[in-house]
Formats: sequence, structure tokens, C-alpha cells
Amino acid sequence: MRKSLLAALLLSASTVIAPAMAADLRIGLQEDPDVLDPDQSRTFVGRIVYASLCDKLVDITPDLEIVPQLATGWSWSDDGLTLTMDLREDVTFHDGTPFDAEAVKANIDRSQNLPESRRKSEVKTIQSVEVTGPHQVQFKLKGPDATLLAQFADRSGMMLSPTAAAAAGVDFGANPICSGPFKFAERIAQDRIVLEKFGDYWNADAINFDKVTFLPIPDTTVRLANLRSGDLDMLERLAATDATSVKGDDSLQYEEAVSLGYQGITVNVGNGDRANNPVGQDARIREAFSLALDRDAINQVVFEGAFAPGNQPFPPTSPWYDKDHPVPSRDVEKAKALLKEAGHDSLDVEVQVANNPVQTQLMQVVQAMAAEAGFNVKLKSMEFASLLSDQSAGDYQASQIGWSGRVDPDGNIHQFVTCEGGINDSKYCNPEIDALLDAARTSTDLEIRKEKYDAARDILNADMPLIYLYHVTWIWALSDKLEGFTPYPDGMIRLENVKFK
Repeated sequence: MRKSLLAALLLSASTVIAPAMAADLRIGLQEDPDVLDPDQSRTFVGRIVYASLCDKLVDITPDLEIVPQLATGWSWSDDGLTLTMDLREDVTFHDGTPFDAEAVKANIDRSQNLPESRRKSEVKTIQSVEVTGPHQVQFKLKGPDATLLAQFADRSGMMLSPTAAAAAGVDFGANPICSGPFKFAERIAQDRIVLEKFGDYWNADAINFDKVTFLPIPDTTVRLANLRSGDLDMLERLAATDATSVKGDDSLQYEEAVSLGYQGITVNVGNGDRANNPVGQDARIREAFSLALDRDAINQVVFEGAFAPGNQPFPPTSPWYDKDHPVPSRDVEKAKALLKEAGHDSLDVEVQVANNPVQTQLMQVVQAMAAEAGFNVKLKSMEFASLLSDQSAGDYQASQIGWSGRVDPDGNIHQFVTCEGGINDSKYCNPEIDALLDAARTSTDLEIRKEKYDAARDILNADMPLIYLYHVTWIWALSDKLEGFTPYPDGMIRLENVKFK
């Protein structure tokens, strides 16, 4: 009797003093993000990490409506030159710095003036930011900008601690400090990024995990195997070829959303010495390469028909798609003729590609198709962050790369093809394109904007600094132990109200 009583007391004591089981979430990413600084970064997977780390001024709904996040409301002046925003009053950054109007002003100044900033073209219409109250700012614009709210729903609207940003400068990404539901804890390149729950988060009741670990696993087969074994709780970008398998697995959940972006091949036409080659200097050769490809066949062979063939920044289902330039049919004979006209019977082309099985298979199909028209495609397989680094530096001929897409059409085109565009790695520059795309930003009339984009498409379809291939469907696979996940067209993983059952 005495022994059983003692055992019961010990069990009771251990129950009291034992810590609660930590709710840790493990997410498999297709690549390792680049620098974790919203002003400098450009990777899709980086944005997935930011969704947990860095709140924005505004966010979107699954139906692409713009809704409050750090801003509680906003209004435009009648002339469209002043945007007034009211800000949340219960927000602090992870280092204890208060979030207020001065912090917003400092963030916009950094996006515009940090030499390494890739956000400059996104916020270039902002002439000044005026603090009109402790938690109110006014953005004074050089001209009307219909894209600004959409920009604030992405990296341009992510708010960094001004204290930390000023102290760290260009090295901010080594220890990023924002105001999101999780704070930065650790990063080991090519291995993991660890975030811990931020106890003072303004919306803490919606957050149900103590820690989130992001694990870059480029091989889609290995990523899925890790999910099935329980080493992951969720993965992004399930291979389309695995969709049927996941749907038939009672231990997993399948979620999808049609994306806003595209995948294609960026050609170096003016980014340093490596642009000085026939592909970079002759648009006829780029057109020939495009005509050598059967986009419908690529979709069927590589993606089992799950994606949409494309030839523009916008999918054919988008209201912004220019129907005067439909997805071209494959025409090998015309491709050969154009190559011959440019003075070549055959031509060597090096295309860099991310070292994951899906993109590798894609480019192997492209390689085989292009060969029939006389292109000898050499594939350079690279880790994704290294690929981006070489692309930015101009150390490439062509690069298979995509874009996750933005709510406003400007976000899919302006920064890629304007002369000073923040992600114009092609270094394509045509003042007429700049004028058209800048004008498209200034009008709130959808018909006028559409006319400008269509006129730009006429030029870009001939110059072809980017060869568009297809538009993806985002696919997630999750453990059946999770609930509350909502798929979004931007491909982000928002963890509000997500929890273990």
C-alpha cells in the first residue's frame, strides 16, 4: 500500500513539473533561401520564411483582396498622390523596438537607398514619407501609382526593426529582426533555418507552434519520403507526378492553388561580358529557341498536365494576358530557318538550372527539343542560391528560373525588363518599354493599363529577353495530424490558426 501511494505521488509530481510537449513544426523547402533581408533577397522560399518572420503593412486573402496587417486602414487623396495609412498600436519588433510611424519611414528610406536594395523600383514612386501621428503615415507620390498597395503586400511592405537595420547595415540578413509571429533563432546554410515563437506578437492567440524549422531538401522524392517517415510535417511544391500518390495516402493531406507567376528562361542580353554571344545579341536566335519548344508536350511529359503552358508573364486565364500573342505552336522548320538567317547551322548554349529533379527533367526535355532545331544545350546544374548569385553578377548565358507572381500585374513584369528594374538580371533595356510600364503604374483605369501592357508585349515578344514556358499550380502535402492550413495563390505558408490536431 505504502509503495503504491509513493508511486502515485511521484507520478503526480512528475506530471506537475514536466514541461508541456513542445509544438514544433518542420517544413520542407525545395531550395535554401538567399539572404534573409527583405530589401536584398529575391527567392521564393525566402518569402515563405518571411511569412512567419516579417509582418507586412498589408496582406492578401486567398481571393487576392488586400487586407490589413500592420496597417489597420488606408485612404487615397482625390488626386491619387497621397496614401494615408493608420498603423497598429500594439506591435513591437523582436528586439523590443516599437513599431510606429517613424519605423515605417525608416523602412521605406532603406528600401529606396540601401545600395544593395532590390526594392528600389517597387517604391520609386514614393517621393517622401511624412509622419502625421505616432501611428499614422502619409506616402507622398511623384505620380499616381496603382501598384503601391500590392507592393506593400510583399517584401516592400515587410517591416524591419529600424534599430537592428541601422546597426547591421548590409549584414542584417545574418540576424533578421522583424515583427512577425516567430523570431529568428538559427541558420545553417543548406541545412536548416529555425524560428522560435515571439511571445509579444500582436496576434499570438492565432499561433500554435513553439518553433518552426525550415529544411531545404531539393530532391522532391527525398522531400516526400521525409514527410511520409514523419521527419517533416509539411512540404511545399510537391512534384505534380506525386500528386496521385499523395491523394491516395490516408496519412497525408493534399492542397493546391493556381499560382500568379511563371517559369521560363532568362537570357543574358546585356549583363557583362557573358552577354556577348549570339543568343544574347540576336533576338532571332532567341525566337528560334522558343519556337523549338513544344510547351504543351512539356506540360504533359514533365507535369502530367497539371500546369498551364505559357508565353507571357501572365497565364492565358489572366485578364492581363495579351490574346494577340497566343502560346506559339512548335515550329522546328521555322526555328532552323531563323537560326540559319542569323548565320548558324548549329549553336552551343549554356543554360543554368537549379539542382532539383523537376527543373532538371524540365531542362532535359527542353534540351532534347532544342537539339532538333540545331541548339546544343549544355545544362549547368547549380544550387539555387548560387544560381541566383551568378545570374545577378552576369556570370551566365541563360538561366532557367521563374517568379512566384504578384497580385498586381506590374509585379510580374516591371522589375524584370525596365532598365533599372531591381531583378533585371538580363539587363535588357528599352526606354520605350520603361515609358509604357511606368505609365501602366499611374492609371487606375484597367483598360488603359491593359493597353500599356499589350503595347509592351508587342515589343517584348520581338526582343524576347525572357522565354516563358509555363505557369505552375502550387501543391502542398501535409501530415494528416495538421489542421487549419489554407492554400494561397501566392504560394506562401501562413501559419495563423494552423495546429496539430
